[in-house]
Amino acid sequence: ELEQFNPELLDKKRLLAITKSDMIDEELEAEIRQTLPAEVPAIFISSLTNKNITQLKDMIWKALHD
Repeated sequence: ELEQFNPELLDKKRLLAITKSDMIDEELEAEIRQTLPAEVPAIFISSLTNKNITQLKDMIWKALHD
């Protein structure tokens, strides 16, 4: 999808934030995590419950400053 939109995006660092994770349980989260690409850092977040929001900000900060 990125390649079709703009191939240059493939050369940029990527993070994957899975939203609305307050709507799933830990078992489903573990199942989903197994299907995610290993080379892209991923985090499950929820703005409703503030789940992992601080951790996401830390991941973004680190990615921008590495």
